[in-house]
Amino acid sequence: MRRPFRYFHRHDYFDALPDDLVVSVLSKLSSSAPSPSHFINVLLTCKRLKRLALHGLVLARAGPKVFTVKARNWSESTHRFVKLCVNAGNVHACYTLGMNRKSGLALMAKAAMKSHASALYSLAVIQFNGSGGSKSDKDLRAGVALCARASLLGHIDALRELGHCLQDGYGVRQNIAEGRRLLVQANARELAYVIRSVSQSSMLPSRSSSLLTWHPHRYQNSPCSVDSSVSSPSNPEVHQPNWFLREWFESGRGVLAEGLRLCAHIGCGRPETRPHEFRRCSVCGKVNYCSRGCQSLDWKLRHKMECSPVELWIEDNGGVVVGGGGGGGVEADGEGGGADVANNVAVG
Repeated sequence: MRRPFRYFHRHDYFDALPDDLVVSVLSKLSSSAPSPSHFINVLLTCKRLKRLALHGLVLARAGPKVFTVKARNWSESTHRFVKLCVNAGNVHACYTLGMNRKSGLALMAKAAMKSHASALYSLAVIQFNGSGGSKSDKDLRAGVALCARASLLGHIDALRELGHCLQDGYGVRQNIAEGRRLLVQANARELAYVIRSVSQSSMLPSRSSSLLTWHPHRYQNSPCSVDSSVSSPSNPEVHQPNWFLREWFESGRGVLAEGLRLCAHIGCGRPETRPHEFRRCSVCGKVNYCSRGCQSLDWKLRHKMECSPVELWIEDNGGVVVGGGGGGGVEADGEGGGADVANNVAVG
């Protein structure tokens, strides 16, 4: 005898999942999301996912790509979301919001204390320039120490800056050979990253990219040779907060005070906090840089083709500066009480 057909109630298996399991899944998603939209779309799915996606554990583990917001898309709701992540203890959010705010030094320091490499390097640049204060507030030794720490964590720009400091004797005892070795290492790591990116995009065997992975403990005891430098940080990232700053000011959403300028390197958007804070090119005097690393990169990317020496030029304040010969040097602007001169050599 055939059994009568019965209608079964449709069960929502998602509602049956415990909150702890959903939070664990969302934490994994937030840490690996390739863009902000991949994570934000979850919040728009349903009320339960929105509530659990704003859980402190999920926000604390959000990866850096969750905060890669374009300057034109920045809004009050974006600011509130990043602030929630900061309150949850997310170091990437601390660094991002610290770079985007005038009073963000405390946030960057919070990220640096948790070994955030980019935050350490940003603090080093602040120490080198005395940002937020006067020229007398520069602390070169502290800047060198922060660069050294960031370079051990895999930050290529910090390694390059440290090499220039050693080569020029800037904030540390001069050691030209060691400085050049670090500069070669920085360039080799950049090249290794490019090769790895090309190999991944062209579907080459992963063995070639694994050989280029950099391990910090190997760097600490590596000999002074170029061969030991052919490696790359395990997770180098585009410095999105720097791009954000440049877009923010160039789009007009951010306004610089009169007499202040941005770093001339296309990949850096750091603004001056006082007139003549950044060093200018000692050859043409037309561009300025927040660091020796930015000068070195911009020289190789474009300024080498644009720089033309001038024998004499007069600043707006009536000071006279004689442009030096040779390529790619930077010279500190006169802020009263003399000027610091550093002749940088772009290696590679």
